[in-house]
Amino acid sequence: MTQIRSRWLRYLPAVLRNRIEHRRNLQAIFSNIGWLFADKVIRMGVGLFVGVWIARYLGPEQFGLWSFTTAFVGLFGVFATLGLDSIVVRELVKNPERQNAILGSAFVLKLIGALITLLLVTLAISFLRNGETLAFWLVAISAAGYIFQSINVIDFYFQAILKSKYTVYATNGAFLIVTFIKIILLLTEAPLIAFAWVGFVEIVLTSFFLLLAYQANNHNVRKWYFNGQVALELLKTSWPLILSGIAIMIYMRIDQIMIGEIIGDKAVGLFSAAVRISEVWYFIPIAIVNSVFPAIVKSKELSEDIYYSRLQKLFNFMAWLGIAVAVFTSFCAGFVVNLLFGAEYVDATNVLVIHIWTGIFVALGVSSLGWFNIENLQKIFLYKTVVGGVVNVGLNLILIPRFGINGAAFATVISQLLASVIFNGFFRKTRRIFFMQLNFIFLYRFLIKKA
Repeated sequence: MTQIRSRWLRYLPAVLRNRIEHRRNLQAIFSNIGWLFADKVIRMGVGLFVGVWIARYLGPEQFGLWSFTTAFVGLFGVFATLGLDSIVVRELVKNPERQNAILGSAFVLKLIGALITLLLVTLAISFLRNGETLAFWLVAISAAGYIFQSINVIDFYFQAILKSKYTVYATNGAFLIVTFIKIILLLTEAPLIAFAWVGFVEIVLTSFFLLLAYQANNHNVRKWYFNGQVALELLKTSWPLILSGIAIMIYMRIDQIMIGEIIGDKAVGLFSAAVRISEVWYFIPIAIVNSVFPAIVKSKELSEDIYYSRLQKLFNFMAWLGIAVAVFTSFCAGFVVNLLFGAEYVDATNVLVIHIWTGIFVALGVSSLGWFNIENLQKIFLYKTVVGGVVNVGLNLILIPRFGINGAAFATVISQLLASVIFNGFFRKTRRIFFMQLNFIFLYRFLIKKA
C-alpha cells in the first residue's frame, strides 16, 4: 500500500523528492492536495467550458437573473452550513474515537439549518421580487439542495484523515453526469429553470456517491447518532463562524444583489462573468489549507516555533501566489473575457482587472481561518468580518450609483483587504498574525540572501 501511495514521488524533481520521500505525513499532505487539485482542475476545464457556453446561450440578461438568484441563495446558505466545516474537521482530528457522535450531530444540525434556510430564502425572495415567478422557483430549487447537502459531513471525515480522493470520486462522478445533461439541455435549447433543476440533481448525486465512498471505507451512517452535548459543543464553537459567514457572504455576494436592484439583471450578468473568471483559482488556497490544516493542528502540540513557522510559510506562499495570478490576469483580461464570453460581455473586462486583486486577500484570509479556530478566537474573526461586510455594503451604496459595476469591484477589493488583513492589526491577540500576513512583502530579502 505504501509503495502504491508513494509511486507519484518518482515524478518529482530530485531535490524535492529527497526532502519528502522519508516523511510520510508530508507525503499524505501532498497526496491530499493533489487529489483536491485534480478535482478542481477537472471542474475548471470542463465546468468553465460548459459554464461559459451556458452564459453565451442565456445572454447577459438571463445569465444575470440566474447569477442574482444564486447569490441570493448563497447569502442565506450560511444557515445551512452553520459554520461547522472546519470545526468538525478539527474535532475529528482531535477526537477520532467520537467519530459517529460528531458526524451524526453535525448531520442533524446541518439538516435543521437547511430547512430553516429554505424557509427564509423563499420568504425573502417573495418579498423582494414580488410577482416574479421564475426568480422564486430558481431560488427555491437552489435552496432545496442544501437539504441533501447535509450528508456531505462525510467530506469532513475524509479531510480529517487526509483521504480527499474519495470526495473527489464522489463530486466528479456527479459533476460529469450532470455536465453531460447540461450539454443536452444546451443542444435542445432548454429554458433557464431546467439548468436550476440540473444543479439540484448534482447535489443529490454527490451526496449519494459520498455515502457509497463512506461505506466502501468500512463505515456505516447507521452508526451515527445525535448527541446533545456534542451538538452544543459544536454550536458553541461555531456560532461566531455562523455570523462571520453571513458577513463573508455579504461582501462576497451582496454586490450582485445590489447591482440587480440598482442597475438591473444585465449588469449582474456582466459582473458575474468577470467574477467567475476572477474566482476560478480560489480552489488552490482552499485545497492547500484543507490539506495542511490537520498537520498545523498537530504541530502546535510539538512546538510553538514549528507551529508559527509553518503558518508563516503558508502566508508567504499564498500572498505571492495571489500576486502572480493578479498580475498575469490584469494584462490579459480583455483577451480572456472576449475569448470566453464573447463581445456581449466586453464591459466585464474592467471589472475583471479590478476584482482579480481580491484573490490576494482571499488567500490570506483562508490561510488565517485555521489559526483563528485553533486559537479559539472565533469571536474576533466574527467582529472583523462583520465590519468588513458593513463596509462593503456602504461602499457599494456609494460606488455602484457613481461607477456602476466597476464600483462594486472596487468595494469588494477594499472590504476584503480590511476584513482579511488590516483589521487583524486592531486586536492585540491577532496583531502577530497581522504582521505575519504582511511579512511576504519582505520575503525578497530572504531570497536575495539565499541566492
